[in-house]
Amino acid sequence: MAHCTGEIVIAAQNSEPRYNERIRAREVRLIGPDGSQVGIRSTPDALTLAQELDLDLVEVAPLANPPVCRIMDYGKFRYEEAQKAKESRRKTTHVTVKEVKFRPKIGKGDFDTKVRHMRDFLEDGHKVKVTLQFRGREVAHPELGAKILDAVLEQLGEMAKVETQARLEGRNMTMVLSPEKKSSKKSPSNQDGQQAPTPQGEDEVPPVESSDTE
Repeated sequence: MAHCTGEIVIAAQNSEPRYNERIRAREVRLIGPDGSQVGIRSTPDALTLAQELDLDLVEVAPLANPPVCRIMDYGKFRYEEAQKAKESRRKTTHVTVKEVKFRPKIGKGDFDTKVRHMRDFLEDGHKVKVTLQFRGREVAHPELGAKILDAVLEQLGEMAKVETQARLEGRNMTMVLSPEKKSSKKSPSNQDGQQAPTPQGEDEVPPVESSDTE
């Protein structure tokens, strides 16, 4: 049992590079702390050189013949690798799809607020799924939802591009927008907290007449 436990511990340690006394090869191809090629050295000699510089000997290419080792600060190396991995994960999960829902009878204040949120999402690099939700007899007038989507696109201007054209799915009309890279700084009119004017005028949002009720 003790032997098996030892094997498991060794396997767990293989996820990180060998360094200093853990290096098993008799000789290594040595790289200096400045990246210069030192040449092939016995492992004890290479370790002595690293210790004289108050640094570590780290095996960076164990499958080479002989293995390649570099003199470096191993603690700093591990920290930088952890930061790179963290940054890579952050970038991988950065781009998400945010959904913003509208109703055909949305008021101007709510419309402006939702568009402002969409602008924030796009500036942060997110995609935005715009969903128009119809109720009752509203679904018989998809052109009313199209007017809302047109108004959204006019307010966002060049900062957004249509990735998926508007389409009717059951009682919902959806459209997907993605940020236009060149326009990440094109929102000066909204940075002071003021609302952009509604392009269709106050009387055109909502576009659904009150006579079309459920």
